[in-house]
Amino acid sequence: MAVRLETFGLTDRGLRRHHNEDALLIRDDLGLYVVADGMGGHAAGEVAADLAIREVERIVESTRASAEDTWPEEWDPHLSFTGNRLAQAILAAHRRVTGAVAGDVGLKGMGATIVAALVDAERSHVTIAHVGDSRAYVLRGGELELLTSDHSWVHEQVLAGLLTEEAARNHPLKNVVTRALGGTQEPLVDIHDRTMDPADLLVMCSDGLNTMLDDGEIIAVLNRHKEIARAAEQLVFEANRKGGVDNITVLLVRALA
Repeated sequence: MAVRLETFGLTDRGLRRHHNEDALLIRDDLGLYVVADGMGGHAAGEVAADLAIREVERIVESTRASAEDTWPEEWDPHLSFTGNRLAQAILAAHRRVTGAVAGDVGLKGMGATIVAALVDAERSHVTIAHVGDSRAYVLRGGELELLTSDHSWVHEQVLAGLLTEEAARNHPLKNVVTRALGGTQEPLVDIHDRTMDPADLLVMCSDGLNTMLDDGEIIAVLNRHKEIARAAEQLVFEANRKGGVDNITVLLVRALA
């Protein structure tokens, strides 16, 4: 059954950073939604996030051809059509960022994390792709499910049983990512396909949200505010109220019958 989409995105500098290195993209006509979190400081992170988002947008827009067409040689036959589109778009974004660094010594060290969703509303299907620690969740039936797995040092410690989730959120190395756009190695892009049911709410964010608010606090805001613009504004408000130590970006996509 096809779904309609209601979308809203918001980005905020937070209380501790001098400028905002996050970026977001909403392209309802493509069903494309992206959050990028730049790294590098002195505006270079902002450059990386913007370059990454624009390249993902360009590739997704240029690959709207039917899945029956011949796939490019580099596409992975184990991934869905939308999975390949997003994976190739994010790898192109990585190359775009590294190319910018190679061409300007002042951009050395910049990079970005990214999470992207490509929604096929006619098929009630969503594909999530990510590199780094920007996240995607889905709220279904009042319960929040994390769809991504952080590519970060602290998350690896949590998986190994060496850190709790609470300790990881407050750890001094919480911002150390193990995969990012712009590094010396081409990153592995994680892909997740799932159905999107009516009333599902897709929540995409930079780590400035989830390092301030735990899952229970995020759920409380989303369940309290049914209007998605108000929900996004309240999530940013609460993250700032808890300290706002990083830039905060929230992008919400609700499926409607």
